[in-house]
Amino acid sequence: MPPGVEAARRDVAWRERWWGAARWLLGLAFVGAGLNHFLHTAFYVGIMPPWLPAHLALVWISGVAEVALGAAVLVHAWARWAGWGLVALTLAVSPANVHMALHPELFPRFSPVALWLRLPLQLALLAWIFWSACRRPAIRP
Repeated sequence: MPPGVEAARRDVAWRERWWGAARWLLGLAFVGAGLNHFLHTAFYVGIMPPWLPAHLALVWISGVAEVALGAAVLVHAWARWAGWGLVALTLAVSPANVHMALHPELFPRFSPVALWLRLPLQLALLAWIFWSACRRPAIRP
């Protein structure tokens, strides 16, 4: 075997484990976040921008979507499309984060700085989703 082949195999194996772990952590985080929509419904209804209709229904729909897509990203055959679904869902819920940042007086239990810092964290979350689930074919952990 040529020198370096074994090292390349170890590198690929390490990356496969890392991507798999990142995908599993992502999926479990979304399942937990989705369940939180049902445990703390009033909070999620309260952060909805007033221009959106049917706040309670949207909270439930987004909660179901987070649980379903979070679970789906854990399934090898569904991980890639579920990742793209999580990208769409993350973008869809962004108006609530922007609303909170623009109206910190409505959310006195959070500092205005924390509300603004959530916005770049959304970008980091999108990068995590893309890197672990969308960027390449799904990986078995």
